[in-house]
Amino acid sequence: MPRNSEQPPDSPLGEHVPAEELARRQGIRPVESIDELARPRTFESDEELDEFLVDLYVSRREGMT
Repeated sequence: MPRNSEQPPDSPLGEHVPAEELARRQGIRPVESIDELARPRTFESDEELDEFLVDLYVSRREGMT
């Protein structure tokens, strides 16, 4: 029987586990502050950040025309 892509590998077939329960089991907690997501010094310079953003912009538009 094919597996459902949304079904965790350790879940018995047919058992629906709500996202909140999966998060609890995995010890995941909600983000309380945007500061938790900050990663200082990810880019060494403004130029490096600019290069990344240009590349991101281009890659997201590949194949759109």
